Amino acid sequence: MAPVLVASLPRSLASCVRYGPKHTKICWSLSSSVGSRRHKSTPAAASLVEENGRIATSHEDEKKDSLDLTFCDYEAAFKSKTTWEVLRAMLVFQMCGIKPLVENNDKLMKWGQKILGKRLFGSIMKATFYGHFVAGEDQIKIQPVLERLRSFGVKSILDYSVEEDISQETAEKREMEACESKAEGSNKMERYTPQRKFADRRYQVSGARTYFYVNEAQCEKNMETFINCIDAVSDATHGTGFAAIKMTALGRPQLLMQLSEVIARARQYFTTVTGETSPILLTDVNTDVFEKRFRQENVKVDDPAVTKWLKNMTYDKKGLIHIFSWSGLIDANMLLSDMFRVPSLNSGQMEPLISALTREEEEMFKNMMRRLHTIFQYALERDVRVMVDAEQTYFQPAISRLTMEMMKKYNQDKAIVFNTYQCYLKETFNNLSLDLEQAYRQNFFFGAKLVRGAYMEQERARAQELGYEDPVNPDFDATTEMYHDCLKECLRRIKFNKSLGETQRIAIMVASHNEDTVRYTVRKMAQFGIHPLDRVICFGQLLGMCDHISLPLGQAGFSVYKYVPYGPVNEVLPYLSRRASENSAILEKLKKERTLLKRELWRRITKGQLFYKPQGDYVPLGAVRKD
Repeated sequence: MAPVLVASLPRSLASCVRYGPKHTKICWSLSSSVGSRRHKSTPAAASLVEENGRIATSHEDEKKDSLDLTFCDYEAAFKSKTTWEVLRAMLVFQMCGIKPLVENNDKLMKWGQKILGKRLFGSIMKATFYGHFVAGEDQIKIQPVLERLRSFGVKSILDYSVEEDISQETAEKREMEACESKAEGSNKMERYTPQRKFADRRYQVSGARTYFYVNEAQCEKNMETFINCIDAVSDATHGTGFAAIKMTALGRPQLLMQLSEVIARARQYFTTVTGETSPILLTDVNTDVFEKRFRQENVKVDDPAVTKWLKNMTYDKKGLIHIFSWSGLIDANMLLSDMFRVPSLNSGQMEPLISALTREEEEMFKNMMRRLHTIFQYALERDVRVMVDAEQTYFQPAISRLTMEMMKKYNQDKAIVFNTYQCYLKETFNNLSLDLEQAYRQNFFFGAKLVRGAYMEQERARAQELGYEDPVNPDFDATTEMYHDCLKECLRRIKFNKSLGETQRIAIMVASHNEDTVRYTVRKMAQFGIHPLDRVICFGQLLGMCDHISLPLGQAGFSVYKYVPYGPVNEVLPYLSRRASENSAILEKLKKERTLLKRELWRRITKGQLFYKPQGDYVPLGAVRKD
């Protein structure tokens, strides 16, 4: 008999996992009375019994939902789809396997628009790719899709996926203009300097949307789009959904690049002054260490500017958190050139870490901060969570730092702001650990989405071209190990908080289409004593992909989300092009989903269910079905 792991879980919820080479199944069972809107439950007694080598809870009044961790239950996977939608999915996945079609999909779609006209072409797309991967054209038309998903236990992350279709030449021109400072005397680290060869950020990227800066007015429009998306989430999901944003849509990318450079320079400065190579949060240093070194280098510590700088460090009883008060970033009256100044060990004077900025560029940064505040404040008022997407490594330090400061401000009562961590990067575990530590020490809610990442090939090519260390893990297995390490660290901290009886202040989304990662997560949740009712771990997949993972998870009571794009059919073609390319790249994984679709179609034919109508009867975990 395969070994059995039994986790003791509270609130009448028990898990069982049978580890076998070919079959793994976990059963979550519960019994409760109907509670309030949030389904506060009154658990009934339950006992552990063994049936056919599997451990499960048993109670005469219980409704049981089991999760097949082989993800082979095709009836459960596709019961939210009509037979036509099953056929459409089979067609779309089959087309994704035709390489010439996928490699030239953007040209073919443009030709289709010209030859057939936008109206007829749009109708064909709605019957195929658009209908499969996109929920609808606007906030009203997507409601049936969202409602059906919700009726099967799946919530939504909304993204308005209209993208500007521009040429490579135009993209390069815009990016170089938007990333080069007009200030004289700019002295930038090469890694954080714009490179024409990589100016088109769509280069070798199929899984992520790219915004190219046009002007401040366009950034205002992008902000309004995100606000509208928050409205759509609030109206459609009743406080359970997410909206997704990108910071490069809200300001001049040069500013994110320069701020990322400041972070790198600040780390170098900290090491130079203190001799510590470990991150600030993990070292036992305080202002005395800085004062001692300054005196050794004849820096006047009684100089008002130096005194003020030392006073503005962020620290607590455990030591330093940051050498700057980063909260100044979100102060609309703070100038970047004034904020990022340090006492020079060479001159003894206060010198800037940030390369030169013009007055206009300073104003642009204030505008970016204002837009971020507007979005997060509105999300807080509408009780909608906002996922800040990850981007390239020369932007990401700034994006993560700003996101953490927004968490500190807006995540006081619940997790509204979520950051994204790309696990193919070598430094992800360290960054995640430090951010978790900051949230713990400064007592705010921490929200994170774990992904493998979208820019791997581009990042490797850029590192090789510019001669800096490849930031990407060496292979897929190393990335998977990184993903698992990050997840375990989050679970460890969640368990620690539970053991202290404290309010749970960590929320994690496992955003993955990888079955092994989902299985690993479910097993680790059982091992750490974390169950679906805790609502601290959720799962995420794209609409139109991996329904055989999403639907069974939702039906078994786990918190699961679909990333739901929407927008006019003829304006989301770049998004559809990426989905076709992404599915072609994971063709081996699609074989299983295609096989399951075929089996479900055959089942309906043999059972006389060709005209099957989905009837979602999902009841949230903690409530009882009326039947």
